Amino acid sequence: MANPPPDGSRTLLEELQQSRPFRSPGQEAILGIARTASLINRFTTALLAPEGISGSQYNVLRILRGAGEAGLPTLAIRDRMVDPAAAITRLVEKLYDAGLVARDRGDGDRRQVVCRINDAGLALLARLDPAVAEAEETIAGACSEAELRQLNALLTTIRRSLG
Repeated sequence: MANPPPDGSRTLLEELQQSRPFRSPGQEAILGIARTASLINRFTTALLAPEGISGSQYNVLRILRGAGEAGLPTLAIRDRMVDPAAAITRLVEKLYDAGLVARDRGDGDRRQVVCRINDAGLALLARLDPAVAEAEETIAGACSEAELRQLNALLTTIRRSLG
């Protein structure tokens, strides 16, 4: 498994090798969120790389697993993604080429493509689930449950303010 993110012993100013103080607590918070997201992305990329999939592809597979047998139209998948990809068609195409999803034209609208996870995609997720759960525990384990609840509330407030 990949090495966990840095232990936090350095400040954000030190990590970014910035010599001047932040303009405001808001700037520091925004850069801190971006830096943390980057570190988490790097950590998960290393976890998924041996299986040959990206974080976005993993996200699509999880969304399709949750959708069940009915599957989802391509644009509905994009709307549910953690980081909505403009190139959702290409993401689905790569998963299809890898034999992890099936695609069908919609019944009502032939222009619509409905995607479903297949047995190979489900098997891949089943293999990844324990390592992903462990990685989530490693990352979130840096905080107490109370801190995680507070963090979730703060992040929800920020997301709501952005629309």
